[in-house]
Amino acid sequence: MKIGFIGLGNMGGPMALNLVRAGHAVAGFDPAAPLPEGVMQAASAAEAARGAEVVVTMLPNGAILRSVAAEVIPAMAPGAVLCDCSTVDVESARAVADEARAAGLGALDAPVSGGIGGAAAGTLTFMVGGPADAFRTVAPLFDIMGQKAVHCGEAGAGQAAKICNNMILGVTMIATCEAFALADKLGLDRQRMFDVVSTSSGYSWSMNAYCPAPGVGPQSPADNGYKPGFASELMLKDLRLSQQAAEAVDADTPMGALAARLYSRFVEEEDGKGKDFSAMLPRLAARGRDQG
Repeated sequence: MKIGFIGLGNMGGPMALNLVRAGHAVAGFDPAAPLPEGVMQAASAAEAARGAEVVVTMLPNGAILRSVAAEVIPAMAPGAVLCDCSTVDVESARAVADEARAAGLGALDAPVSGGIGGAAAGTLTFMVGGPADAFRTVAPLFDIMGQKAVHCGEAGAGQAAKICNNMILGVTMIATCEAFALADKLGLDRQRMFDVVSTSSGYSWSMNAYCPAPGVGPQSPADNGYKPGFASELMLKDLRLSQQAAEAVDADTPMGALAARLYSRFVEEEDGKGKDFSAMLPRLAARGRDQG
């Protein structure tokens, strides 16, 4: 398959490389990031998209997605599919899908879960919104770049699934870190805390697969000085997207709103920027109750 790939940073680069290794012809464009080996250099996003059967985008936010879409949609051949793997607001995803459909293109919003490690290993999970025929066209590429792709519904459904998932993740990580910080002050050993919670009703992905306590449970960023697997500022971005969506549809999400405020303080007022989102544990462990 002939593929255009726009956005070749920490996530997009490994994803494009996996497509090349699987035998696809990939033309790539990124104004800053280096091209992975085997990806053909395009002079612009439009050039990368020209003649491609599928154009994949991995971009920082909805405004940039809209700008790139305005450039690539006129360059794409009718019947081609624009597959956006960025995490953006639902409104932007739906607006771009409408523009693509009006130009005779297929359009998918397909944000991912799995982080940089999953992108490199080809084990991402794709949450996909858009028409079934476009999903079938791109499904073989999802199989290369990831281990699972779920067709969640029409345009915007992929982004909706991603922000709901990550709102849960942000809230449960804070709760997990709070519990460890409380256990410390109660004199409960962290390993024993893990042994109990990981096999009882406190079980969660944050505890069992991504434990924020160093030396406890499976290897995680906590064991590497909280070097990010999923950076705190990215969690803040996703939590803000969840609250933007909640406001748009009048949904009551008090825990999501509180998590967004806590990560905002951690990233923008404290030392959380550039650290893994699980670094909320040392932050909470160092604080007293009256500090908020």
